[in-house]
Amino acid sequence: MKKILETDRIYLREMTVEDYDQLCEILQDEEVMYAYEHAFSDEEVQNWLTNQLKRYNQYRFGLWAIIDKRTGSFIGQAGLTMQPVEDTDKLEIGYLLKKKYWHQGFATEAAIACRDYAFHQLHYDYVTSIIRDNNEASKAVAKRVGMKKVKQIVKHYYNMDMLHDVYMMTKDDQ
Repeated sequence: MKKILETDRIYLREMTVEDYDQLCEILQDEEVMYAYEHAFSDEEVQNWLTNQLKRYNQYRFGLWAIIDKRTGSFIGQAGLTMQPVEDTDKLEIGYLLKKKYWHQGFATEAAIACRDYAFHQLHYDYVTSIIRDNNEASKAVAKRVGMKKVKQIVKHYYNMDMLHDVYMMTKDDQ
């Protein structure tokens, strides 16, 4: 397993096929997935994991497993993905944690590490987070990372149109 980033409390590593059950705990939890309007099926979880593994080869990044250094527990996923925003793909910081790890600062810690990795290792000039308009917790994380809301877009997902806020910061904003 390839370790990507490390902070005081966590490290992020590439996911493997062995992480499927851990991902199910996140992606099949209706409370965690409220912004997606549905919990994932087994097949959707497998597709999610397969997409991450492909992203590692295609982009050298993707969503990574968040591991608690103290316990060794898989607590969530965070990382960088290319996401469509209107007519172009944008580098996005994304994060999803198991519910029992919410409100402990792990999402912010992981997102800041991903931001710094994007700026200093990958040499991107900006990062975004594309957040469902009703996801106040994720918007708070984006703000703590240093992002500001720059626009609102509609994304079509799971046969629905959903409003999303686009948060962004540039390297110069640091």
